[in-house]
This record gives sequence, structure tokens and C-alpha cells, in this order.
Amino acid sequence: MSVLRSVRLPLSLPFPNSTSILPYLTRRLHLPPTFPKILCATKRTGKQRYPSEKKKLKLKHKEALTDVKNKFDGIWRLSKLAVSVQDDPGKDFLGVSDGLLQEIAKAIKFPVASMLPPEAFSVIRKSFDARKMLKEAKFVYTVDMDVSELINLEPRTRDFISDLEPRVGLIEHMPRERVSGDIISVIQDCKKVEGERLLKEGGVNGYSSNAGAYKYTGSRKPKIAVVGSGPSGLFASLVLAELGADVTLIERGQPVEQRGRDIGALMVRRILELESNFCFGEGGAGTWSDGKLVTRIGRNSDSVLAVMKTLVHFGAPENILIDGKPHLGTDRLVPLLRNFRQNLQDQGVSIKFGTRVDDLIIEDGHVVGVKVSDSKDKQKLDSQKLGFDAVILAVGHSARDIYHMLLSHDIDLMPKDFAVGLRIEHPQELINSVQYSSLGTEVHRGRGKIPVADYKVASYVSREDGKTPSSSGPTSRSCYSFCMCPGGQVVLTSTDPSEICINGMSFSRRASKWANAALVVTVSTQDFNSLNFHGPLAGIDFQREFERRAAVMGGGDFVVPVQTATDFLDGKLSVTSLPPSSYRLGVKAAKLHELFPMHITDALRHSVSAFDKELPGFISNEALLHGVETRTSSPIQIPRSSDTYESMSLKGLYPVGEGAGYAGGIVSAAVDGMHAGFAVAKRFGLFLDGIESVLGKAQGAVFAKY
Repeated sequence: MSVLRSVRLPLSLPFPNSTSILPYLTRRLHLPPTFPKILCATKRTGKQRYPSEKKKLKLKHKEALTDVKNKFDGIWRLSKLAVSVQDDPGKDFLGVSDGLLQEIAKAIKFPVASMLPPEAFSVIRKSFDARKMLKEAKFVYTVDMDVSELINLEPRTRDFISDLEPRVGLIEHMPRERVSGDIISVIQDCKKVEGERLLKEGGVNGYSSNAGAYKYTGSRKPKIAVVGSGPSGLFASLVLAELGADVTLIERGQPVEQRGRDIGALMVRRILELESNFCFGEGGAGTWSDGKLVTRIGRNSDSVLAVMKTLVHFGAPENILIDGKPHLGTDRLVPLLRNFRQNLQDQGVSIKFGTRVDDLIIEDGHVVGVKVSDSKDKQKLDSQKLGFDAVILAVGHSARDIYHMLLSHDIDLMPKDFAVGLRIEHPQELINSVQYSSLGTEVHRGRGKIPVADYKVASYVSREDGKTPSSSGPTSRSCYSFCMCPGGQVVLTSTDPSEICINGMSFSRRASKWANAALVVTVSTQDFNSLNFHGPLAGIDFQREFERRAAVMGGGDFVVPVQTATDFLDGKLSVTSLPPSSYRLGVKAAKLHELFPMHITDALRHSVSAFDKELPGFISNEALLHGVETRTSSPIQIPRSSDTYESMSLKGLYPVGEGAGYAGGIVSAAVDGMHAGFAVAKRFGLFLDGIESVLGKAQGAVFAKY
């Protein structure tokens, strides 16, 4: 369920090149060149829109206002239908209520709402709008109206439909309903269509038209290795298996059942399994997180819808297709992954858990296989060679050993901007009160009428006096909340006992009494170089530096250093007792204001102050900062072809997902893996057309995971 706030983020946050966007914003907003400048992110409107945005909006207006040839055919989409809290059954109800019928009747100017048949309407999106500018909080709907069904059930609506006129963003006509299925159904439909075509043509060499399918019938199926069982690896494996490849899925971690036990041992007995933890294992790092399914690559795109419907196919609740801000939670992801695994195995995919890829086997500039060993074999004494026709590299951004291995083969790696900072935790009741005022009492730990409150904030900090030495970092940077977990807890995501790295997680109900979010600042090669870290892996060295500092501050045994928000702003360490924390392995008061270089600390301080203006009460004695958050996105990107997904420097290697620098979050990683699966299938003749013919062109990589 989406909770809208007055603070809105621009689509390009965080900016890959923050030094170029700040001068632009300064000029556009006519700000004086003083330091520091805090700009709260807002939606660009009017003259502030970029030329490309104006052109796109103008085209959308023109298309929407084009005369509708037949108003009684197809679907009318009604948007921004606002229903008050008292007139709505609540966040868990996704049907058509009496209150919603009232708003539909107003939209189509039908006089008697009770006469409208609910069966003629389908809820497409439901969110919760609690912005302070509104007189009251409302549930906001997008509804599709089936004209034929409506007139059939209530003929008196015909005259009102004839009077309907399109209004951009409010009432839009779609001649025919677009139906996109899960990726399995999409592939089966493609096979059926192509099979029927081949039957008419009498078959094509290399393909079989039996049973309405087309499959490669060469001397053998192409053998594809998929390294990593996160979202990108799972979806790449699924596509390739459905299209007839011989797929081997290699995962260094354990299946979710054993992984859950290993995480339990960490939380209870402080035993860190280096290859089975919050980062490594079936499902990837997102399995033990909040399970967010929000994405910034187009919620209504065919690719995203295919991913979402595939998740539903494997056990996710159907409300993720409607919720404005969908999430699953760890408790729902675990059984979903079991179902996903079973499907892959039924398709003939060989899954090797507890198997670490140690090296690539390369001949004449082409990958021909991988060297693997048991993940528990630290010395790699019992290494095996496995031959493959191609390798899809779908590791997460914590697989640092993989980056070093790639570098040893002179494979191009590009350092990439990411963000570091601290994770702040508040009592959830405080966030509910800040966001909802008196309605905060209706949350009831996720079981109430309205969703557990969250937030999303951002600011820009600029230093433009022209005298800043290069060693102190970029002249401007963005600061923002990241991976906000309402009703969640702070967890350890370290993959080395000498380091401390944290994240947030929530279960599906979000019933915890805490709310946490990372507050992070963008960092770039200039920051890495200032600490004498250079080369493609400088970002990894930068991460490790502060993860080790945090471990020293905590005193060992995975104890996390913490500081109240007020002390952090004042640059002091109070002797008074700390507020409670959800982190289960213990916290220790520390001078987190001394953890980062001063320019990063200053940016965090100024941003926290700015956030308190948007969320009064954000700064309080109950707000506790935890250190350290460093793995917000991959610190590198592996250059690849935008068409074939193949590495630019090594044939047969296909880098995908978050670890390769092409995704940020569960959905975007899944989409990237899915598109890569089709690209590899096309390379080996398993799929004749391009993926664009089925799901449209993939959108660019997005690294933020709000």
C-alpha cells in the first residue's frame, strides 16, 4: 500500500554524476552560491520540466485527447478516484466498495451509484494518500471500466458513456484490454504461435513443430551456467529452461530451509556462515529484507507485469499486482522460492547449492566453463571443471571475490557511484503519528485499516565556493532515505567477521514496533581516491574501510555502534542510556560522527536537519543511528552489449543483475535476468525473435532501491 508524502523524488535519483546535476538545479532554482545549500527534492512542473519531459507530456496529451472512434468498445480507465478512510473497507480490501462506486459515479456523471454493477469494474491500483496538504487522508484508486459488461448489466449507463470525454490522467480510453501473463505463459504462447507458423510451412531445419512447440533439435542442447540464484539468476534460468536450454544453476549459498537455520545460528549464537547468511543463499540478499517490489523502471511495463505475475504464479498474494507500494516480506518469500525451485527442477534445471565459482575457464577469448568447489572448502582443494557454452553471471554485489577473479582475467570493470551512511531507527508509533496525525492509532501494527506508515525523503547538499580541494570529495552530492522498513528490524549483512554492515528487514505484516531506514550519501571515485583507493575495485576498498571501522567501534562479536540522532548532530557522546534497538546482537554507544570523513558527516547532518523539517519529530532522543550502511548498490559495473547482454571484453560471459551494476532491487534484477535469458536463448537459436517483440525494450539500469 502506497503512502504518499509531499516530498517527491526525481526519477533519476541517485544521480550517477552528482557533480553535474547540482549546478543545473542551482541555476534553475536561482539559489545563491553559499554552502551548504539543502534542496528538498520536488516534482518538476511547468517551466522546470526538462525539454524531453515536456515533449513526452505533450505527446501523451495529444494521444489521450484524440477522438475516440468507438466509446462503447474496450476499456475506460478511471484514475485518481479518492475514497475517504471512513468510506473504505481498508488497505486489505482490493475489490469495488460502495464508497468507490460513489467516486466512479461522479467520474462518469451517473446519478445513482448504487445502480452501478461492481462486476463491470476492476481495481488496477490502490494506494493511500496521507499528505498534509489534503483535508483528510484518502485511499486512491485506478479502475478499469469494461464498457460492454457495464451496458449489458445496466443499459441505462449507455447515454453517460456516450458523453464521456478523455481527460489526461483522469479518464482515458483503451480500445482493447492489454492482457500480459506471467513469463511462463508468455513463453508458452510464443511457442504456440511459432509452432502454428512452422506447421504451415512444414517445419524448419533445426526445429521441431511437434505439439505446437518450437525447440532446438541440434546434436545437443546448449549448456548454460547461471551463477547466482537471486532474482536475476532465477528468472534467467526460468526463461532458458522454458525455451529448452540445458541449465545449471550454481549457488554458493544454501537453499532457504538451511539458510534460515544458518541465519538463526547467527542471531542466537553469533556464528557467521561465510557462504550462507543474509547476503548469500537462495533468493539472494532480498530474501531476508523487506521484500520490496517497488521499481523505477516502469510499474506498468510488460516486463515488470510479467515478473509480478510470475511471482503470483509461484505463491505471492495477488494484491502485489494492485498495491501502490507492494512488498512481500521474508515470511512470504521463503515458500515462494521453494515453489520457484521446484518448477526449475521439474523443467530439468540442475541446481548446485553450496557450490562456489572460483574461476572461469577461458579459451581463445571465450568462456568455455567454470571451476567450482564446495563453499565450505576455503582452500579450494577439491576444485572441479564444468564445461558450458555460456555463463550468465548473476551474482549479488557482495560477491567481492568474483570481482577480483574477473579482474585477474583483465575483464573490464568500471567503478560506479553508490551511497554510504547510517541506518536510523524510530518507534513505529512515532512515524505513524508524524505521517498520519490522529489516524496513526488506526495502524494496529499492520492489522488496522490503514497501512503501517513509511517515508521517503531526499535532499541535495552543494559546496560551490570553488575553493574546495579535490581531496575533500565532490562539490555536491545527494542524500536520501534508502530501503525504508516500516514495522521492521535492523539486521547484520556482514560477510566477513572483521566487518560490520547492516540492513533492514520486515515480515509481511510489518508488525514490529520499530521503523528503520538508511540515510545515505552518494560517493564516487573522488571519495575513493581521497582515501588512496584507486582502480576498478576502489569502491570495494572504500566499503571495507568503513565496515572495519564500524566493527572496531562496536568492539567485536557483531555488536553494532550506535548514536542518538541528537548526539550525532551535536558531535558528542552522551553518557545517558540509549533508546532500545531492534538489532538483536547488541549495540554500543559510539562516536559515529567520527566514522566517515568530515564532508560525508556534514552532508548527513545537514540532510537529517532537512528531513526533520519535512517530518517533524524525525530528530528526537528516540531516534537511534546504527553503523554502517555501505552496500546500497554495486560499486562496479561490468560493461556489456545493450543488445546481446554479452560482456564487452569476454565472449560467452553475460553479466546481469545487481552485482553487474544493472539493477537495484528485486523487480529490476528479475527483469534484467529475464531479458538476458531471452538474449542468450536467441544467441543459441532457441528463440527466433527479439525480446522486444514479446515484452518491449528493457529500460535502463536503475540503482536505487527505495
